[in-house]
Amino acid sequence: MEKLDKSTFKSFIAEGVKMVEFSAEWCFDCKRLAFSMPEWERLYSSHFCFGGLDVDESRQIAEEYNVKGVPTFILFRDGAELARLPSKDAKKEENVVLFFNELTKPHPL
Repeated sequence: MEKLDKSTFKSFIAEGVKMVEFSAEWCFDCKRLAFSMPEWERLYSSHFCFGGLDVDESRQIAEEYNVKGVPTFILFRDGAELARLPSKDAKKEENVVLFFNELTKPHPL
């Protein structure tokens, strides 16, 4: 997962489909989910690229995107937010997997 900060965040989300995990060093749930991230990156790499942003290091970005808790996952396409899994739902691995699966399902026209 690409580590993002205030100097790289905007360019990272600017083009393509990107999943950003907003987290913090002190966050227990973020640390627990970190063990699954390599597998998720492998499974979903054909759908989106992953980046991680520490909200303590980049508080202004977290505020700009109204991130109220961590972990929070936001899916961007060409800089625009498409979907969000807020922290209240992102604390369990199964919820994160359901979110990713829903985003990668083919949708009928």
